[in-house]
Amino acid sequence: MHRAGDSGDGGAATRRGRRPGRDLCEIADLSPAEAVAVLAAATRVLPLAEGGGARELPILRGAQILSVFSEPSTRTRLSFEVAARRLGAEVVHFVQDAASSASKGETERDALQNLDAMGFDAVVVRDRRDGVPRAWTEVMRARVVNAGDGVNEHPTQALLDALTILEAFGRAPTQGAMTGLRVAVCGDVRHGRVAHSDLQLFRTLGADCVVAGPGDLAPPELAARLGATVAPTLDDALAGADVAVMLRIQRERLGADVAIPDAPSYHAAWGLTPARLALLAPGGIVMHPGPINRGVEIADVVADGPHSRILRQVTLGVAVRMAVLARACGVELL
Repeated sequence: MHRAGDSGDGGAATRRGRRPGRDLCEIADLSPAEAVAVLAAATRVLPLAEGGGARELPILRGAQILSVFSEPSTRTRLSFEVAARRLGAEVVHFVQDAASSASKGETERDALQNLDAMGFDAVVVRDRRDGVPRAWTEVMRARVVNAGDGVNEHPTQALLDALTILEAFGRAPTQGAMTGLRVAVCGDVRHGRVAHSDLQLFRTLGADCVVAGPGDLAPPELAARLGATVAPTLDDALAGADVAVMLRIQRERLGADVAIPDAPSYHAAWGLTPARLALLAPGGIVMHPGPINRGVEIADVVADGPHSRILRQVTLGVAVRMAVLARACGVELL
């Protein structure tokens, strides 16, 4: 396994003996140039992600990736595993349950340090708590990749969403590549970690972003912090937009202070129907990070129709995560 060079994250990390490579805990960990480099690398390995021809580029042969998903996941967990295996890496899953040492009173810090002592190159973590991936960088030598933390961020989803948009509009990954595109992010923006990462990255790449959602689910102060404007209705957000990113309601994260209409009422006011699809600019596309709640935030005919890029997002996600894992392990993805 050929290392690309120094991690570049300062003396403190060096004194702790961090592994070569780079963490990815939030979109802000990537400079605009680094974000473009990850997207470009993902484009280069896309044939492997698509499963055509060669199935492996063994540049991470000998590397070991620790996968720690303490929150339910299908797409993201399997996407990272497929990405790692197609680079030749070995994936080890850790499940914190009644069979783990936590049931015997072991602290999380001790558990992490014991796992880290086994010599993993990188750890992919999903957790219900905000900030866990960043905190783990202070404990582990292995490089940390955030696969979704609480309501905070989901950086690899944002990267694959950006790549989906660039591909759909025939644009190469370059700085400012989304200039001139209007992106509407609609639904539960407040609790949607995907929205938080998406809006930051899209703005970095030059997009004009607008959000919309019922009540407190698209708060103006959050939109302002993420560089987006707020539309009063879904129709207003979609009018003339090139991209509609639809988000499900994060019911598992809603507090008692948030009132949500029933499914039919929500769909009537905030669902992407064929009539609303017609509001998009010519050639507009529809995206969704999944899981989809059909008949709630999106109609079947839209999710399965020609404007939908939802399944393409999944394929591109494997390519993006190949690039991110190579970066985490300090290996150049040529």
